Amino acid sequence: MTQTPVNNRYRSAVDLSGIWHICFDPQADGVSRNWHRGIDRRQAFAIAVPGSWNEQLAEAGYMNYCGVAWYETRFYVPETGADRVLSLHFGSADFSAEIWVNGQPAGRSKAAMLPFEIALEGLVQPGEIAVLVVRVDATLDSEGPTQGITRAIYEAEKRPRDEYLPAVRFDFFPFGGLNRPVFLTSRPGMRIRDHVVVSSMRTVSVTIDAHDGTEVVVRLSDGSECVEQRAALIDGKASLTLSPQCPELWSPDSPFLHDLEISLLDAKGVTVDQISQRIGLREFRVEGRQLLLNGQPIRLKGFGKHEESPLHGRGLNLPQLIKDFHLLKWIGANSVRTSHYPYSEAFLELADAFGILVVDEVFSINLDFRLVNEATLANHKDAVSQLIARDRNRTCVVAWSLANEPGYLAEAEYREKSPPYWKELFAHARALDPTRPMTHANVGYAGNDDPAFAESDIIGMNRYHGWYSEPAQLDRATARLRADFDAVAMHGKPIVLFEFGADAMAGQHASHDQMFTEEYQMRFIEAYWREIVAHPALAGGHVWNFADFRTAQHGRRVVHNLKGVFTRTREPKMAAWALRTLWGMA
Repeated sequence: MTQTPVNNRYRSAVDLSGIWHICFDPQADGVSRNWHRGIDRRQAFAIAVPGSWNEQLAEAGYMNYCGVAWYETRFYVPETGADRVLSLHFGSADFSAEIWVNGQPAGRSKAAMLPFEIALEGLVQPGEIAVLVVRVDATLDSEGPTQGITRAIYEAEKRPRDEYLPAVRFDFFPFGGLNRPVFLTSRPGMRIRDHVVVSSMRTVSVTIDAHDGTEVVVRLSDGSECVEQRAALIDGKASLTLSPQCPELWSPDSPFLHDLEISLLDAKGVTVDQISQRIGLREFRVEGRQLLLNGQPIRLKGFGKHEESPLHGRGLNLPQLIKDFHLLKWIGANSVRTSHYPYSEAFLELADAFGILVVDEVFSINLDFRLVNEATLANHKDAVSQLIARDRNRTCVVAWSLANEPGYLAEAEYREKSPPYWKELFAHARALDPTRPMTHANVGYAGNDDPAFAESDIIGMNRYHGWYSEPAQLDRATARLRADFDAVAMHGKPIVLFEFGADAMAGQHASHDQMFTEEYQMRFIEAYWREIVAHPALAGGHVWNFADFRTAQHGRRVVHNLKGVFTRTREPKMAAWALRTLWGMA
């Protein structure tokens, strides 16, 4: 289990963020040049971590670079004592990484867009300045849950008009680098290894896995009342349940969080480790065609987003993150899908605090079933495992999305090969977390009888009638949308329209329905929302997109995907004001 770094009496986390150095390795031969012992400073650039290399180093020629790069920094190794465990915690490495410490191989990353840890035992000495080298590879594995693609593949498939620069299978920019913070962590040898929290409207159940120790104490406080439970560890494990006398529920309207504290005691009854988090009491479930939060029907209203911003690329940008959550509340949104990858832990922490429901999506986009094999499924399952392990204790996370738009090319193999694939993948996810509903985002090419619908608890759909088809013809577009809803409603499950939207260039206007104008984007969203509200099977919708974002270069994009209702720098378009009215804030 990769634990979130914390600072308290028993644990410490030193943020290694700052200015590192980077060398690019287009021939992928840095190891033969001994860069794992230290990169060539004569070829190196300064680079901010966290942050993507693309926009930072565009003027040096690396805007569209998606190959191998080597990072280096140095860090002080503290005096910790024999009973401490030192590790490096990486928030992510996009899309994969190998690590060396003092010239010695230390480990590799795990699933893309997710954290991993590197143990430092035997690699460093207390009091020294250690050399950390990270080889980051921004290419995607052909057998991963998001497959890579090259220019040669476009040509072989006779799809030259589909080619993106850089080559990708998705419609956003493939920012490379160390996009989340890196921490040097210190933990006690006798420690809490893992914990699982499951909350309801009245109770919080906690399961603890500890390294040695004899007893755990768990406290739950709302600021005035504190309930406490003790449990003996049996084979390093303990489970207990806390029940506040007057539970205050968590919801978008009142995102109240309790303080949960877990302490590990040794044989003398002395606390040797402690972790804490904030947790909300809430229940989210599917009933018929409805989604229920705390026993009451709720309609999801919100957005698909992207973690990206000018200069930072996909690097964690805390000021923008704060701004985004205030904009979400200003516009009346109650939910977000982490399209199309796991977002940072800082995002989830703020979603808990602001009361934003999160459909948490694994990094699996446009899976091409002509190329799917056993390794693909194994890697997909592994990514799902790591996502659930990281985020299962988050109050805001109410559902898991296991893929976005598989079968995007309408390949015949999708209908043939995907049913057993989905059956195994969804079963794997449910075994890891039986408490949350599962979904995926369907693309129209996969059909209204998408095989993944059989395994989903919530039917997720992406539709763009009126944009990619029926351009600027909203009557025809909404008729097709209504027909899709009717067809998919036959599955008898709640439907959420996870994507709908239209590009609008800020400041572009017309007195008639004209694509790329602010007026047409606004009318498009209003028309779709009316259909969502009117249909009995619809449990909500997410506008695509919250804000404009950079894409790989393509003839149908003008630098950015302009479907945001806010610009990339967060100025509202007309559609933002319309949504604020539709969602009851004006």
